[in-house]
Amino acid sequence: MSIAKRIIDSHCHIYPNTIASKAVVAIDHFYGCLPPPHQDGTPETLLKTGREQGISHFVVHSVATSPVQVLSINHFIAKSTTQAEGAFTGLGTIHPDTDDLEKDIEEICTLGLHGVKLHPDIQRFHIDSPKAMKVFELCEEKGLPVLCHTGDYRFDYSNPERVAVVLRTFPRLKLIGAHFGGWSMWDDAMRLLPDFPNIMVDTCSSLFWLSPDKARDLIRAYGSERVMFATDYPLWMQKDELDYLKRLDLLEEEYENICWRTCAGLFSLTWD
Repeated sequence: MSIAKRIIDSHCHIYPNTIASKAVVAIDHFYGCLPPPHQDGTPETLLKTGREQGISHFVVHSVATSPVQVLSINHFIAKSTTQAEGAFTGLGTIHPDTDDLEKDIEEICTLGLHGVKLHPDIQRFHIDSPKAMKVFELCEEKGLPVLCHTGDYRFDYSNPERVAVVLRTFPRLKLIGAHFGGWSMWDDAMRLLPDFPNIMVDTCSSLFWLSPDKARDLIRAYGSERVMFATDYPLWMQKDELDYLKRLDLLEEEYENICWRTCAGLFSLTWD
């Protein structure tokens, strides 16, 4: 029996078939070899395996590790979104070192993408640096949500203290703090971030490490209306992530919010 009326996976990395296997190995290595199995990272596998678990919609993106990759990635995400026939909401990528940030943001809008994905720890920039703050300024002006990797005890690119600076500076920015606002730094995130009304968070790459009590505390610190279910495809299996969520023994209203209402509201998704 499903835990909610519908399920949206709000955080999925996808790659072209020609480079998917290499990309999955690279991102797994970045995190320090996550528990197997992993999936292959292609849009086709995401649709197949997600739908097998009752997931009907997916927010998809990829990350540019250099400015030269931005255009090709955004066109790939846009094309994949079109081919998915309504099952994907696509986010564009930006690199803060681009020569023409305004042009890249306009291209994202022209392609019909619905937000921006950033990964400061992989892209190697501080989330509150001047270049990054310009990205946030433009996204706030355009009304583009920003999904951002946040937190890592090994680095200091996107930890909760820096995220708080962004939220304070851009109160109208819709910022999605991946991994409950601070991967591996969940206590700091819960202490510093929930009072900012302009942050939402997702559950991905977190429930494996968190006890049910800690995960429940995080969800209720933010409020389920600001929490979105996510798998971090292709790094985790959809069934496992849904099983972790089921174990939290949340209220029906909380499951409905987390599984689809929060994400649907953010991206203006509707169903017949």
